[in-house]
Amino acid sequence: MRIQLSDHFTYGKLLRFVFPAIVTMIFTSVYSIVDGLFVSNFVGKTSFAALNLIFPLLMILGAVGFMVGSGGSAIIGKALGEKKQDLANQYFSLLVIATFLCGIVFSVIGQLFTRQIAVLLGAEGAMIEECVVYARILLGSLPFFMLQYVFQLFFVVAEKSKLGLGITVFSGIVNIILDGLFIVVFRWGLAGAAAATAVGQVIGGAWPVWYFIRKNDSLLRFSKTSFYGRVLLKTVTNGSSELLSNIAASIVTMLYNYQLMRLAGEDGVAAYGVIAYIAFIFAAIFIGYASGSAPLISYNYGAGNKTELKNVFYKGMLFHLIAGVVMTVFAIAVSKPLIHLFVRSDSQLFALTLHGLKLYSISFLICGFNIYASAFFTALNNGVASATISTLRTLVFGSGSILILPQIWGIDGIWLAITVAEMLSIFVSAAFVVWNRKKYHYM
Repeated sequence: MRIQLSDHFTYGKLLRFVFPAIVTMIFTSVYSIVDGLFVSNFVGKTSFAALNLIFPLLMILGAVGFMVGSGGSAIIGKALGEKKQDLANQYFSLLVIATFLCGIVFSVIGQLFTRQIAVLLGAEGAMIEECVVYARILLGSLPFFMLQYVFQLFFVVAEKSKLGLGITVFSGIVNIILDGLFIVVFRWGLAGAAAATAVGQVIGGAWPVWYFIRKNDSLLRFSKTSFYGRVLLKTVTNGSSELLSNIAASIVTMLYNYQLMRLAGEDGVAAYGVIAYIAFIFAAIFIGYASGSAPLISYNYGAGNKTELKNVFYKGMLFHLIAGVVMTVFAIAVSKPLIHLFVRSDSQLFALTLHGLKLYSISFLICGFNIYASAFFTALNNGVASATISTLRTLVFGSGSILILPQIWGIDGIWLAITVAEMLSIFVSAAFVVWNRKKYHYM
């Protein structure tokens, strides 16, 4: 039976509703992880380090799509809750068009300055050319990468999260197959990894366009639209927390790479690359839950259903408590086989990565609450609260920790920086939850 936004959600129904969004987010992470897996095993350490060095730039640009998707889905979900179906479709159509055009502009600008950016990020010698090749190929598919992020969130509010999951899984499988073909068989190196990812992104961004432009049984479809300046502005401000969070996370990654190059050289960057790939999977579970449950929050807020809003909020808090403990224990327990997927013959790199991952994994206990709090306020159309949580969590506390702690604890300070940042952020998240409880009545 189809689960609707207007339903009452038990624990079982809520998990069934958000599960496709969680798996979708995990498979989205496949792009970078599979590239790294093939490159580290079949191309070489220098190419692997180059990939990790330039990837934050691509994530910053792609995060614009996540901003539109999160901010826009909150507006669309609220409109659906207010029974304004035609207006919801117009908003939906406008935001998709705006995202694609924005992607074209960013792609052109990025192509012009790729080499300069690679040098600015610290690339030297052969790494510069590797960074340029990888980035320029993926900049070509950037408009579709941004659309893919947008549709992941819009599929949930359209009550078609399973279809969104199917498209993402298919795109991920294509990426994996082409990685093997381009890198192992054709020996195209890092360019092959980029080409495989680009094809997967084009599929993930173009297929939903074909679906929504046709007649369908979802809550959304493309329609004639107008220029709603206020909707675009509200989308940007409401989703700014997700954009700022992704930008800040990319900046923090650059700081990680800078500090590790200083303290441990190329091995340090490679070790963090492996840890970041593993962390992508665990964080994707939290992000997937947050994005999957956000339309329920927006819909019930728009419908004025305070009882169901409270129900969804408390169930979300319990999920993150249990998931945080389980994922921390699991990450530490299986750290060796996870790292072995990326590092096999280099014992020194393996030891460095293993030690770093065990320290880094402590952050999984806390980060889910901060991710959920930010997404919760985005869904309530409170972009200020959401952006404040995200900015402090990543840009202020994250950057500050990575700059200060290595001065005290050396390389261990780098691995523990994320946990310290999350611990500081939990107090900010809790403060906003308490301050706004009477305004939205979720407690």
